[in-house]
This record gives sequence, structure tokens and C-alpha cells, in this order.
Amino acid sequence: MNLFLLSPELVLCMLGLTLIALDLLLPRERKSLLPYVALVGLIIAAGFTLALSGQQGVSFGGALIVDHLSIFFRLLFLAGTALVVLASIDYVRYTGLPAGEYYASIIFAAIGMMLLASSRELITIYISLELTTIALCILTCLLKRDVKSTEAGLKYILLGALSSAALLYGMALVYGLSGSTILDDIRTALVTTGEEPALILALVFLVAGFGFKMASVPFHMWVPDVYEGAPTPVTAFLSVGSKAAGFVIVLRVFTTAFPAMQGIWLPLFAILAAVTMTLGNVVALRQTNIKRMLGYSSIAQAGYAMVGLSALSPSVTASLLFFLLAYTLTNLGAFIAVIAFSAQAGGDEIEDYNGLAKRAPLLAFGLTLCLLSLTGIPPMAGFTSKLYLFAEALGHGLSWLVVLGLLNSVVSMYYYLRVVRTMYVNVPVVEGMVYVSPPFRLAMWVAIGGMLLLGLYPAPFMEGAKSAVQALLLLAIQA
Repeated sequence: MNLFLLSPELVLCMLGLTLIALDLLLPRERKSLLPYVALVGLIIAAGFTLALSGQQGVSFGGALIVDHLSIFFRLLFLAGTALVVLASIDYVRYTGLPAGEYYASIIFAAIGMMLLASSRELITIYISLELTTIALCILTCLLKRDVKSTEAGLKYILLGALSSAALLYGMALVYGLSGSTILDDIRTALVTTGEEPALILALVFLVAGFGFKMASVPFHMWVPDVYEGAPTPVTAFLSVGSKAAGFVIVLRVFTTAFPAMQGIWLPLFAILAAVTMTLGNVVALRQTNIKRMLGYSSIAQAGYAMVGLSALSPSVTASLLFFLLAYTLTNLGAFIAVIAFSAQAGGDEIEDYNGLAKRAPLLAFGLTLCLLSLTGIPPMAGFTSKLYLFAEALGHGLSWLVVLGLLNSVVSMYYYLRVVRTMYVNVPVVEGMVYVSPPFRLAMWVAIGGMLLLGLYPAPFMEGAKSAVQALLLLAIQA
């Protein structure tokens, strides 16, 4: 057992317990220190993660692995969590959320996501997934006096329980057929099994369980209501962290344990990608609430990302990782702007953004950049990531999916640019400037700076993504 391989998660575990202890011990007026303690802990965890770069090893009897893929996603989760914590500082103060519970739950959710990135054993995967889900459930319903928040928490728990049951059933079938819960052993055991009906059923249940986390159709029902009812920083966290966690574990499980069944699951993900991107974009057209619009937009973006699951190739999978990185920074930037606006001016309806360019020019400009990136307009990261993803998919015979993705991108321009027009063309209903506090400004411009960097200078990040997937896909391609 090599505990150093788990040092980032252990640091975060101590950080979460420290936040709970400080919440109990500190007087009310000093609890404003909690987010800064969380940020310091996240930076330390990132340092330990970077120290693991270049290492490869297995620990806990083969249940956990440290490789380039897990390092990539650990850093992604840590960066996303730090941005959410930074954007929550003023939001928690304005809304009166319990600071200790809030920041500790975010840290424990991040631990679950990081463990998912490293898991290579079914029980460990399930426990990591549940750790993430329980922490996110707590965060979703923390606005105790808000009926929508309570409703969102209830829906997330109930639908999460259904997906959890499907996942467990699928895992049980896989164990029954292979006699092992270790992904590598499952691959070896299933080489001679063939495409048995029970194995196909198991794959369907696994896709259903993981599809809930990825917010893919038809497992997306929880997204709009939960996104609307949850505290806005939690919505931002859900939209990027939960989704990235779903994709990394799908990559790990299907490419490691079921490469021999790729003739079944690759077309399945292609169909899900087509349906998910189309339904997400079409329903987003009708939304008047910006959180619900971004919720359906995130479903559509999950559909684009699933194009990367539709072909088994290092270049396609690397483009998927790059897409997830670009999406995380872009969507967090957009949500941070929404958090900053709602914390000061109130209101989540799109019409509340009338004339925002006159009341908060930098906030409107930042939100515009993020929406243009989500649309896929150059030179933003959204354009570069879609270019990589669609070009690689085209080279692997998925032209019909690429054409559908391009058509959906055109459709998405309507609802993204409608918000831009509302901010710049419409007359403000309420006069007065919108104050954006320094933590909000810092968080938003860090996200936008990263987004522009990915868009203008993508080569090193793409090389890092290729390095992350190379070892993972080697066995799968040979199968």
C-alpha cells in the first residue's frame, strides 16, 4: 500500500475535517476565513498532485491507480473546485449559507471525483460515486428557506438513487459473469465470454448509471430543476465537476474492462451523443431562466463530448479530454458571471440582464466571451475544442455525427446570442451600477484567461491530453 499515491486525496480529507472543526471553534465574525483555508488546502493538494506527475503505480490491492489520466483529471477537479470556492466567498455571505457545511461538502465532493479518476475496481468506483453524490445532495438543498432548493435536493436524491440502483445491478451482473471486480481481471475473464445477453444487459445498466452523472439523454431529467433550485455556485460545480467525473469513469471502465465489446458500446454512445446534443439545444431555445438555459446547454455540451466516446482512438479520446478542460473553464466563467449578478442585483430571468452592459460593462463583457466560447466562435476555447473533436471524429468515419454536431452548434447560437443582445441592446429596467466584488472578478478572469489560453495556444494542453490517454487505450485498441 503506497499512501503517497493518494496524498492529494488525504490532504483534502484533512482539509474537510479541518473546515468542520474550524466552523465549530471559530466565532461567527471569523468564519469568513474558511474559504481562504479551503483555497490554501486546494493549492497544497495541487502541489502533491504535480509531485506525482510522471509516476505510475497501483495501490490498495489494485483498486486505485495513479497514471497520466488520473493526474490530468485530479488537476482539473482541483482547479474547478478552487474557482467555485473563490466565487462562493461573497455568495455565502449574502445568502447566509452555513459556511462550514458548505465548504466542507465541496471538498468532500472533490475527493469523490478525484477518487473516481483513479479507481479501477467496481466497489471503489461505486463508493467514490456515492461520496460525490451525497456531498452534492447536501449542497443542493442548503438554501433551507427556498422551496426550489429543497425540491432540487429531493429530486437529486430520488433520481440519484434510481441511477445508483441501475449501476449496482450492472456491476453485479459483471461480477457474476467475470468473477472479479478489478477492471483488468474483468477484461481477461470476458475474453472468451462473447456477447452474451446478460453482458449486454450489464453494459446498458452501466451506461444508465454513469449517464446520470454525464447528464446524457434520457438520464437528464434531474438537470433543469436541480440547476435552477440549487445555490448558483453549486450549480456551477455540478455542471462541470459531476460531468467530468462521469466521463472519466466511463472512459476508464469501458476501455479497460470491455474493449472486446466495443462493437456494442461505441454505436450506443454515438446514438446517445446525437440525441443528447439535439434535445439539449432544442429545449434550451425556449428557456427564459438563465440557470435553466445553461442547464439545457450543459446537456447539449455533454452530447458534443460524447462524440469523443464514439470512436476508440487516442486522438479522439485526447480531443475529448481537451474539450472537457475547455468546457470546464468556459462554463465556470459563465456561471461565475451569473453568480456575481444574482448576488448583487437578484433575479435569474434572462430579461433581468436587460442593459447589463451599461450597469456592469466588464461583467457583461466577460459573460459575452464565455457565451461566444460555448457557441464555438473563434478564437475561444470552445471553438478550438470543437474543432479538434469534430476533426478527429470525421477522420474515424463519424461524418453523420459531425454534421449533426455542426447543425446543433448553429442552433445554439440563437439562445446564447439572445443573452448577449439582452445585455447590449435592451434598455435597463433598473438603474444603477452592479458592484462586482474582487473575489468574483478574480475568479471570472482566471476562468476567462484560461479559456483564451486554450483557444489561442492549445498545443501543449493537447499534447498533455494525448499523453494522458495513450497508456489507457493501448490494451483496448489491441483487443
